[in-house]
Amino acid sequence: MTWQYDVVVAGYLCVDMVPEFPHREPGTSISNLLKPGRLIEIDGVGFSLGGVVANTGMAMSRFNRKVFLNGLIGNDLIGKIARDWLERYGLSEGIKITDRAGTAFGIVIAPPGVDRIFLESPGCSKIFGIDFVDFEAISRCRLFHFGYPPLLRQFYRDEGKQLWSMFSRIQEMGVITSLDFSLPDSQSESGMQDWPQIMQRVLPYIDIFVPSLEEVLQIIRPDEYEKICSAIGNSDIIDEVPIAMIREIGRTIIECGVKIVFIKAGHRGSYLLAGDVSSLNVKAGFDLSAADWNGRELWCNAYVADPEKVKNATGAGDTAVAAFLSAILDGENPDAAVKYAANAGRNSLYCLNIYDELSDWREMEKAIESEPIEITGFTLDDPLPQEQKERIAEVYVRTREC
Repeated sequence: MTWQYDVVVAGYLCVDMVPEFPHREPGTSISNLLKPGRLIEIDGVGFSLGGVVANTGMAMSRFNRKVFLNGLIGNDLIGKIARDWLERYGLSEGIKITDRAGTAFGIVIAPPGVDRIFLESPGCSKIFGIDFVDFEAISRCRLFHFGYPPLLRQFYRDEGKQLWSMFSRIQEMGVITSLDFSLPDSQSESGMQDWPQIMQRVLPYIDIFVPSLEEVLQIIRPDEYEKICSAIGNSDIIDEVPIAMIREIGRTIIECGVKIVFIKAGHRGSYLLAGDVSSLNVKAGFDLSAADWNGRELWCNAYVADPEKVKNATGAGDTAVAAFLSAILDGENPDAAVKYAANAGRNSLYCLNIYDELSDWREMEKAIESEPIEITGFTLDDPLPQEQKERIAEVYVRTREC
């Protein structure tokens, strides 16, 4: 059978506006930079498409995959920016337009050397529901990838009813399913949802789950997430979550029925755990080696980025996912898949425009051959190094004290 598309990427689509800050002295904190009443001179504002539809979808197109983008924009100026951009690259076919709400947009506060802050207006994504999903296109693809339920009100309301309904229907179509996430805002309607319960309903219908470390901790173990956040103060939570906890969460997800979980941990690297992938090979032309994938568990370090080359830190996780899914579509083994993900994530930092500037697949193949990267494999009864045990104990002591 010949499929019209390799992947349909659906869900959240927005336009990101990124104020361009001049370089500051190292160690400048966001609290010192953005003080009330202070005027801050910037070098302009960059516009780019954002959200899983644009970031992951356009990157997969860059990697020579046949892509169908399924998102919603408003009939407004910001929507025109998005539409013109997608039409330029021949990717607007599945984008729908509404007069009921404006286009989603984000303002990304990302001074050099300072972690990003996102100001996000979901706009018409609040009304994007199952009625906007193009099941006809999905029936003609190998892989369906969906992103950012916390920013899509229709998909998290009623205990995730539409999210469950959509994925169960696509599973029945024999299409591989993949899900990415965004961090729920604890002060918003999304943050008030019972995400562990929603995930218990949805994960049995997800083949590939690709959240970030912070996201998966918040939606799977929200109590532990809050305890760790309280204990670490201003430290980056990515650096504080012990490997043992990540592995435990990975097992929880696999036990729910997910076949492959890939957790992005930014500069720290990524974690992969696979269950039994045999059932994937009866769907949509997949060919993953059960000998290579079944029960495989590993940690892949991140490629070190050259700070002098970094242009844009938004979308790196989505780009890593694009490479990871592309490798799976090609039937690559787990080690190769995480290497492609790590390389693409690092390379995206050097791009203002992913579609034009990102390394293509052949260039990444060469880079992976010439740039070694450390991968650590685990087995179920691997003992942890003593220093890791001490680190875990330290984190747990602090969380209990909170």
